[in-house]
Amino acid sequence: MIVRLNHTSFTVSNLKKSINFYKKVLDFKLVNFSKRNKKFSQLVTGITNAELKIAYLKKANFYLELIEYTSGKGTKADTCVNNIGSSHICFDIKNFDFFLNKLIKNRVKFVGTPTTIPAGPNKGKKVLYFEDIDNNTLEIISLNKY
Repeated sequence: MIVRLNHTSFTVSNLKKSINFYKKVLDFKLVNFSKRNKKFSQLVTGITNAELKIAYLKKANFYLELIEYTSGKGTKADTCVNNIGSSHICFDIKNFDFFLNKLIKNRVKFVGTPTTIPAGPNKGKKVLYFEDIDNNTLEIISLNKY
């Protein structure tokens, strides 16, 4: 169903729940899970005593990196303040209506309703926005015009 993607990463509040979301809703496969040491984590995040766990998921030739940050004794790092990670990803969808029904069945949180793009290179295609469990925005665009 997903035709084209670009690599991206998301900061998540609960890595296990996020992995399950992307596996269930978007059919990603978990290919690697790792935990970084504190020295490396602090270098990357700038957060004292930071620890990060990273999961790599794959679909076709696209990798999605999910990162969970903690600081101190399991306290979640404030990823908004530290501006860590992405918050938006765009998918080109081959069968838009089928995919929309899958999202409805999985009770995802929609942002607005499906609309037809009025102008630009995607003019005439349908677009819909929805959110993962950490309020990261996902955008789906139909491959074909309507």
